[in-house]
Amino acid sequence: MQIIPVKTRHRVELIDITDQIGEVVTTEGLLSGLVVAYVPHTTAGITINENADPDVVHDLLLCLAKLAPAGLSQYRHAEGNSDAHVKASLIGSCVTIIVENGKLCLGTWQGVFFCEFDGPRSRRLMIQLS
Repeated sequence: MQIIPVKTRHRVELIDITDQIGEVVTTEGLLSGLVVAYVPHTTAGITINENADPDVVHDLLLCLAKLAPAGLSQYRHAEGNSDAHVKASLIGSCVTIIVENGKLCLGTWQGVFFCEFDGPRSRRLMIQLS
């Protein structure tokens, strides 16, 4: 297993980590198999989506903010980050990517994003190859 540190700078942001995951595949010499990328945090997640147009990231964050707005008076969790927990649950904590010929099998416009919902923080991304 490899651990990639992720330093976030904003409370809510999506960080393209496609290249870092690809580097692990190259360094470990995996030619064919699977990559499992896992985020061990309750207020962060990971997703695969378009990385060619930054407006997609904007739109994802906009919709998540509408689905789970910050500061609702109905939230009961005392830390004030209930929206971050909801967003992390909606996005998920794990993705699996096929590797063939030493490359991630992602679509033309796809990238892997670390999703921060309660930053800024120092986070970890766990990578397992098989």
